[in-house]
Amino acid sequence: MNETIAIHRRHSIPVQVGSVTVGGQAPVSVQSMTNTPTQDVQATLAQIQRLEAAGCEIVRVAVPDMDAAAAIASIKAGIRIPLIADIHFDHRLAIKAAEAGADGLRLNPGNIGGPDKIQAVVQCARDHGVPIRIGVNAGSLEKDLLERYGGATPAAMVESAMRHAALLQELDFHKIKISLKASDVSRTLMAYRLLAEQTDLPFHIGVTEAGALYPGIVKSALGIGMLLAEGIGDTLRVSLTRDPVEEVRVGWEILKALGMRRRGPDIIACPTCGRTEINLFDVVEKVEARVHQFKKPIKIAIMGCVVNGPGEAREADVGIAGGKGLGILFKKGKVVRKVPETDLVEALIQEIERLEAGDSHQETPVP
Repeated sequence: MNETIAIHRRHSIPVQVGSVTVGGQAPVSVQSMTNTPTQDVQATLAQIQRLEAAGCEIVRVAVPDMDAAAAIASIKAGIRIPLIADIHFDHRLAIKAAEAGADGLRLNPGNIGGPDKIQAVVQCARDHGVPIRIGVNAGSLEKDLLERYGGATPAAMVESAMRHAALLQELDFHKIKISLKASDVSRTLMAYRLLAEQTDLPFHIGVTEAGALYPGIVKSALGIGMLLAEGIGDTLRVSLTRDPVEEVRVGWEILKALGMRRRGPDIIACPTCGRTEINLFDVVEKVEARVHQFKKPIKIAIMGCVVNGPGEAREADVGIAGGKGLGILFKKGKVVRKVPETDLVEALIQEIERLEAGDSHQETPVP
């Protein structure tokens, strides 16, 4: 049996974001952000519904103008997960978004105006019971901090975050989350570690502008994964220059790899070798495309060798192993049926569908 190392999570104050609790000992939630024009309600709804199906638990939309802020009401009516309004520079957009039904605001109090404007936003957030995420980005720190620290250092990012949190706390507002994001892993790690020593506010974690698929996945897996392994992080977003559905899938894979949460199938596949007699790459891609919408944490094995495959993947709930012209279907390491090579994928999918539906469909192993 596999054993996972217990992760002792940092203490943080729980904050309610719509139906999702962020912080405390609540499960680490997976977020993403739409890339459609928010004022295009139908396009934004369609994308959020795809994100929901992929396991997104909180979604953020850009609010660059009043039309986008007003669209939040219509978008909210068609989705099930909490919606965050991303605000920059204009405090009126934050107020309009909260009035339209946003479940939270993401802003930087330092760039939306003077004390009166900050107070107006805080009062509106309080009236509507929505939290505020202070989003500190290494690329947009205050000039005085850049001069004092000689650049966007982790310490400068932390001071910026604590400065903005103090602005809200002085107004007796405490439904606060914080994010510190840089495009490099080491600075992101150092910043969150420093911040964790200074506050018990909940953290939204991620490596911003991580890039295209491969570098983005690597940076995010390292940055987010290392923080989570240290117990730091209450909600996460993987930033990729891709379809945001891919961000959600990667976020869940990080949580599954750490043993923190399980959602959907976990595919085990051998890397292939000279004994492989089928196109295993093609088989894996076909199975991945068919099972990503399933929710149960089923462990699936796709192996290239009928001799060693079942034994090497004995912990899998169900699996297939390919041979020339003929493969096998196995469960928990035991062969239950021989299958023509051309039918292997379909045979596996049928078994997965039974498990998803709660039908174990017991079979007698082949001698």
